[in-house]
Amino acid sequence: MSFLPKALTVPATSALSRWFASRAPKSDSATLNLRNVYIFFSREGTLYAVLLIITFIAGINYGNNLVLGLCFYLVSVWLISFHVTFAHISGLKVQLIEVTMAEAGAPVWVTLQLRSASRQPRRQLLFSFEQANSKLNSKTDKKAHKKIKHSADNKQSILVTRLQGEKIIRLPIPTQNRGQFELPRLKIKTVYPLGIMRAWSYVYFARTAWVYPKPEVFDWQSQYAVASQEDLPTGGQYRQGQDDFERLDNYVEGESLARVSWGHVARGQGMLTKHFADPVGHEQTLDYADMPAAHHEQKLAQLAYGAMKLGELGVTFHMRLPNDTQSTAPMGEGDSFAQACLLKLAKTP
Repeated sequence: MSFLPKALTVPATSALSRWFASRAPKSDSATLNLRNVYIFFSREGTLYAVLLIITFIAGINYGNNLVLGLCFYLVSVWLISFHVTFAHISGLKVQLIEVTMAEAGAPVWVTLQLRSASRQPRRQLLFSFEQANSKLNSKTDKKAHKKIKHSADNKQSILVTRLQGEKIIRLPIPTQNRGQFELPRLKIKTVYPLGIMRAWSYVYFARTAWVYPKPEVFDWQSQYAVASQEDLPTGGQYRQGQDDFERLDNYVEGESLARVSWGHVARGQGMLTKHFADPVGHEQTLDYADMPAAHHEQKLAQLAYGAMKLGELGVTFHMRLPNDTQSTAPMGEGDSFAQACLLKLAKTP
C-alpha cells in the first residue's frame, strides 16, 4: 500500500491496529486460535490467485474442459494450502518469561517460551516485534537507532525452522528514551507449506520494561567513584567480626574464654576481652544536587554512571534523589544494589 497517499493509508492502518488489539487482550501468555489467527494470500499467493482467475475465464470463454480441469485442480491445491497453513500456526502457546532492563538507546531483551502440543512439528515460524513509529528527533537518536538496527548481535526477528514441544527464544526491542517502556506487539507468521497463503497473529503483552538513563561520565566523579580498591579512603566504618583487632574491654561474665587476653592475666592486669572487627568500607553519597550537569536528564545520567561504578567496586554508598531525605535514601553495595538504583532512576519522574 506504499503507492497510496498517507492520507488514506494512515487512518486505515490505525483502524486495523485497533481492531486487532480489540481481539487480543493484553496478557503475558497467549494461545493462538480462531479468534486471533488471520490468514490471507501472500505476495506470491496473489499471483497464484490471478492465475486461478485467468484459467477460469479462459476455460469458460473457449469452452475448454482441460483448462477448466486445470483451474479446479489449482483451486483444490489452494484449499488444501489454506487449511494446512492455518492449522500449522493455530494452537501454538506463547508465554513471556523475562524482560530485561536496559539503558536508553540499548535494546531490551525479551525471553519467550514457545509450546506446541501437536504431534507434528511446526516449521518456518517467524517471530518479530513490530517497531514503534515514534519519530527520531535528534541526530544522536538516529545514529543509535541505526547502530541497533544494523548490529549483527541484535537480530530483529527469529525464524524457528522446527518446533516440537517447548523452545525458548530471545528477541531484542530497540529503546530510545528513559522511563517505562511498553512492549510493542509480537507478530507471528508463517507461509508453510507452499507459500501461497500467509497466516499470522499478534500477541500483546501486559508486562512493561524499564529503561534507565545512559550513563554519562562527569568531571566531578572523583568524589563519588574511585579508580581502584587501593584508592579507597581510610577510616571507614566497621562491623563486629574476627579479622582485625579493634580494642580491649573488661571481661563480662558469660563471654567466651577464647577471647580473653591471657597475656594480660599472666601479668596481673586482670581479665580483658579482645574485640575484633571487619571493615565495612567508607560510605559514599551520590546526591542529585551535587551533580554538575544543568539539566534533569543529564543529572540522572551522571547518577547512573556513579551507581554503576561504585557497584563494580563494591563500595557502600547512598543514592539521594530530589524527593529523598537523608533517612529515606537507600544504602547498599554491589551490583544488585546498583541495579536497584538504576531501576529507581528509570522510575524517577
